[in-house]
Amino acid sequence: MTEAQESTRQPTIAARVLALLLRAERAIHPNYPGVIVAAIFFAWSVSPSLLPRTWLFQGLVSGISAAIGYGVGCLLAWAYRRWLRPRLPASWRASAIMNPPRRVQDLLKVATILTVVIGAAFILARSARWQRDLQVLMGMEPTTTSGYLRTELLGFATVALVIGLYRVVRWAFRRTVRALNIELRIPRVVAVPGAVVLVTVVAVLLFQGVLVKAFFSVANSAFSLRNGHTSAAARQPTLPERSGSPESFAPWDTLGSEGRWFVSYVPSAQRITEVTGRPAREPIRVYAGLESAPTPEEVADLVVRELDRTRAFEREALVVVTTTGTGWVDSTTAEAIEYMYGGDTAIAATQYSYLPSVLSFLSDKAKATEAGRLLVHAVHARWATLPPESRPKLLVYGESLGSQGSEGAFTGLDDIRTLVDGVLWVGPPNSNRIWSALEQRRDPGTPEILPIYADGLVVRFAGAADDLEVPNGQWLDPRIVYLQHASDPIVWWSPDLLFERPDWLAERRGPDVSRSIRWWPIVTFWQISADLANAQKVPAGHGHKYGTLVLDGWNAVAQPADWTPELAQRVRVALDEDIDWEYAHK
Repeated sequence: MTEAQESTRQPTIAARVLALLLRAERAIHPNYPGVIVAAIFFAWSVSPSLLPRTWLFQGLVSGISAAIGYGVGCLLAWAYRRWLRPRLPASWRASAIMNPPRRVQDLLKVATILTVVIGAAFILARSARWQRDLQVLMGMEPTTTSGYLRTELLGFATVALVIGLYRVVRWAFRRTVRALNIELRIPRVVAVPGAVVLVTVVAVLLFQGVLVKAFFSVANSAFSLRNGHTSAAARQPTLPERSGSPESFAPWDTLGSEGRWFVSYVPSAQRITEVTGRPAREPIRVYAGLESAPTPEEVADLVVRELDRTRAFEREALVVVTTTGTGWVDSTTAEAIEYMYGGDTAIAATQYSYLPSVLSFLSDKAKATEAGRLLVHAVHARWATLPPESRPKLLVYGESLGSQGSEGAFTGLDDIRTLVDGVLWVGPPNSNRIWSALEQRRDPGTPEILPIYADGLVVRFAGAADDLEVPNGQWLDPRIVYLQHASDPIVWWSPDLLFERPDWLAERRGPDVSRSIRWWPIVTFWQISADLANAQKVPAGHGHKYGTLVLDGWNAVAQPADWTPELAQRVRVALDEDIDWEYAHK
């Protein structure tokens, strides 16, 4: 083939490609203002956030974001056609710019699609660099740019799915109008608003009433089935110091999945002695599940009966735990206090929901507060009957939603100091009542991620062990500690992010927070909301994984008299070993 022939063939190939693209475009029939706004939303969704993301997770987030943007663009285009265009001068509406030739329109459409596709790839390449920066900060294996570009494919597929579902709904709506107008012979002027009212009423009832209730009912049923599951590594205890044992008032099969794990996976006296080199006792763990008693009040009373049965009030330390939604208690936190006190401890907890914390936060938040209040007050009432010199240290612990439920037992700092001997709250949600008040009234000049309140006289905040020493001044007993990472989205998520820049993004960033993250209205709220699903998928010491930092928290709140740095290190190593074992077997 000659060079002249080749040159004449090139436009033909280009024309065929263009024709193919246009046929696909006419089949899909996208709304181009929607495409442009979707591209903007896609770009926002890959901006820096608190936690690193895999390409798979980012693809889903970006796809949902772009679908929302597409809807916004379609709405803007409709508003333009409905209100703005008719008000333009007739000469403008008839101009060539407003009505370009068909071929020019086709070229503009193809150029728009290509710009969106290429632009998305360029933005993702930049986002991959932001991801690597975060992964290095958190000691994770850095992602590759080529691997991260798969986000684009998944994102486009997600957008296509959402738009397809919308078009199905639109078709159903039009069919409803047609049925009212033609089959029932209702005038169209009445049929259209009638269909709008009908669909709106059905949607409101479905989504706010029936569907929401059905969702939580199905979720509750589904997770109640999981509640009946028992890990192969969990064994019914035979020691009387555990709930679920033959002597227990709380039968093994009523404790729920998390409760059964809690009472079966306990460091033995022998294990504690091996780690500490000192004589140890069998730790006491008591637990009551949703099925252990008919009402929340009776569940709390059952725990007190279990504490009496196990002679828990004769131990050196008694810890009252408010669990997360499913009844989960962090094993590391429980073991840390047991190793510290040589097993001379009792830990009490209850279950108040079948749902995980995220769903419990939406539907069962009041249950968490009620469970925390009932258990703390029931245990305190029994504890207060003892002679002061014979009482164990009464400590309170809660993590995530558990900290919010635990806070519900108290009116404020004075109430805490009156009722208990120390508090450890880990990863508190931003909506925690007491935590929020302390953050808002923090000492001037101290950052939101690590505030100082009243010169650290009663309560302190820490993201690392050294933070507990700040300020270097008096710390009265009983002590209160909040552990909170700068990169924990559970701590920093708030509806206020929608339209208000938080102090933690206006001040100096935390040590594991990207310097590239900026606050944007709505965008930052969406990004931190997406991070909630990734909160536990990072190494310990970041996000919502606190690891052995809880040992330092307990050390600050209730240090035993014979505690030493060498002993602390041995316990820390043992806790890391136990974390690995639990991860492999639970």
